[in-house]
Amino acid sequence: MKIGYARVSTKDQNLDLQIEALEKAGCEKIYQEKISGTTKNRPELDKMIEQFREGDELHVWRLDRLGRSLKNIIDLVLSLSDKGIIIKGITDGVDTSTMNGRLFLNLMASLAEYERELIRERTNAGLQSARARGRLGGRPKGYTQETISKLLLLRNIYKDITKRPEEIYKPLGLSRATFYRYAKILDHHTDEEIKKMSNKK
Repeated sequence: MKIGYARVSTKDQNLDLQIEALEKAGCEKIYQEKISGTTKNRPELDKMIEQFREGDELHVWRLDRLGRSLKNIIDLVLSLSDKGIIIKGITDGVDTSTMNGRLFLNLMASLAEYERELIRERTNAGLQSARARGRLGGRPKGYTQETISKLLLLRNIYKDITKRPEEIYKPLGLSRATFYRYAKILDHHTDEEIKKMSNKK
């Protein structure tokens, strides 16, 4: 089935040009949206994605109609391709059913992986720098002895895969957010480092 998606950024803009091109391409159903590409919630796009079946074709005026950013577009195109959906861009000549289209997909996948590697490198560099300064970042935080005791107790049980998180943090009187914050501290600090976090002078 050929399915079209048309989007403009504001209510004042017109979808007619896109819709006409999608109809000429033979689209049997066209999802229309007047919403900014930077908006996270795009109900028509989400509805369309839910309806897709393997072998369907997604037609768009241009690939930039699909996403908020290059990363967002790449992730969506790769995700749909993995599900057997063919993507075709009318004005930019993209057609993932062709050899050139598959090359384009491979390039997109490489770009996505390159960006993920850059993010990982920046994150790791930041963590290493923070650990060298004896903290996760920002000013050093002091904890009460009770908090430090809970952290050290949590060390032995928070990675227990047989228990759900709430079975671990509730008996300790912790909230879910506090549990995950403490888990992050444990991942990046030794017991000795944690013991030095006391707010006692």
